[in-house]
Parts: sequence; C-alpha cells; structure tokens
Amino acid sequence: MSEKIQDVIVIGAGPSALTAAVYTTREDIDTVLYEKSVVGGLVAITDKVDNYPGFPEGIEGLALAEQLEKQAKRFGTRIEYGDVTSISDDGKYKSVIVDNTPIKAKAILIATGSDYGKINVPGEAEYYGKGVHYCATCDGAFYKGKRLAVVGGGNSAIQEAIFLTRFSDHIDLLVRSTIKASDVLQKELQDVVNAGKITIHLQTTTNEIVATDGHVSSVSVNEKGTPKTINVDGVFIFAGLKPNTTFLKDSGIELDDAGFIKTDLNLQTSIAGIFASGDVRSGATMQIASAVGEGATAAHSIREYLKKITD
Repeated sequence: MSEKIQDVIVIGAGPSALTAAVYTTREDIDTVLYEKSVVGGLVAITDKVDNYPGFPEGIEGLALAEQLEKQAKRFGTRIEYGDVTSISDDGKYKSVIVDNTPIKAKAILIATGSDYGKINVPGEAEYYGKGVHYCATCDGAFYKGKRLAVVGGGNSAIQEAIFLTRFSDHIDLLVRSTIKASDVLQKELQDVVNAGKITIHLQTTTNEIVATDGHVSSVSVNEKGTPKTINVDGVFIFAGLKPNTTFLKDSGIELDDAGFIKTDLNLQTSIAGIFASGDVRSGATMQIASAVGEGATAAHSIREYLKKITD
C-alpha cells in the first residue's frame, strides 16, 4: 500500500465531487479526486445549462465545469486522472485501486454520477447537445415552438414527453414495442394525444438521427416494418439512467435494484467512512443544483466522521 494515508479520496470529478472538495479543502482536509474521463462529468459535455441558480442567461456546461474546477483547486484540491476499479473497507482505513495502484484513505466519497441509457444509433453521440438530449427539464425550454421526437415507452419517457408539450408545438413519440408506463400516465398521455400535441408511433425503431448544418433535422425510423423519415428539431431519448457503480461489485456497499448507492440521511453508505453524493446515489433528483447541495452535505458528514475517528 501507499505509505501516505489520504484524508479523503473522492471518486469522480463532477459538480457534486468538486463542491465537496471545495468544502473539505477549505477546512484543511487533504482531498484528492480521481477522475477517469472528463472533469465536470455530464455537465462538461452539456451545451448549455439554463436552470442552475445564479446564471439568469444560462451558462455553457463546459464553462460551469471549469469554474467549479478552478474554485476547488484554489483551496488546494488535487485532481488526478485515474480509473478506480475497486474499493474496500480495511477497518480503520479504506482502500481503492487506481490504475492498478492501491491507495489508502481515512474516508471516501463516491460521486461517480450516472450515464444516460443509449439507443446506440448513428448520430446519437455525434449530435449530443446539438439536437440530441436526455433531460427534458434541462433542455426542453430551448424548443419553444419547435417539433420534437421522444424515444421511449416507459414511465420516464411518457412523463418527459408530456412535460415537453409545454414548449414544443408537436411531439412524435417513438416506442419500440408498446407503452409500458403506469395506467395513470397512460391516461394523461391519451389526453395530450387527443389534444393533438403528441402522435404515438408504436412498434417503431429509431435507425438514425440526421443533422443539417450540424444540428438535428430529422430521424429515420422503421414503423411496423415501413421505413419513414420524421422531420424534427430535436430528439429526446429516455432509455433510463445507468449509475456508474460497476466497480463496486465486490465492495460490500449496498445498492438498490437499479444499481444506485443506498445512503442514510448523512449520505453515508452501508460501510462507515464511505459516503456517496450526486446522481450515483439512490433517490437523487438528477439535477446539478441538488448534486452540488449533496456535495456540501457529504463534506460536512465526512468532516464529522474524521473528527470522530481521530478523537
């Protein structure tokens, strides 16, 4: 094991992780963040954030991520690039394996977030943030008076499609097989369909998302065996959220049925000294503002935990 024992290891470097680091490092708690891909998480690859408090005109996702990173570093946060592949409880200390190197810490915060479920068709990745979206509350307001396609047939897809009718002139709901939402949501959906705001396409697969001049302009689908092109200004995909928790498989940390981390009111997991915050946590609201708030709460809980084990 590494000779140096870290005070806190934070796994991830999204808004929740960076906020926690701001709070811990301001109190001289030695904190290191390990991030395997992009500092800022999903925020950094979001075209524009329009619902984060304090930015009345909105802010580019990358700019917000950079500001959070600068603030954390100003107080002494260390951000290292590395892939954490396992985590374990060694009693007094906790251990992680980062790029095959074992490192010990007094406390750990897991803030690895989640990733949007993908349908893996051409154009989906290429035009993310340029007409392809996964969050209606985040990006729906960009499409006032526009036409949209919503992909999915579960509860979240139906809820978000109904929500998007506040902005969009018309929505084409693309459902691979049949609608699997609750009876209550299906009744609400039918009311919106009857009002002419949504057209439902059952047994419809999305084959490609097409763009013109760098922005989504249509979707190519196969509806009941017939190829079609539907002209739209944007596509919202609701194929579920997948928590980034595969590395916790043998950790002993309790997860819910969907793989999200269970925590108590102090954001501590089933293992003392290991905490979780943000979108990776069971019950999270999947919003930047709440992730930031949870980061601050987690930092407070970590501080209290460190005081308890050192007293």
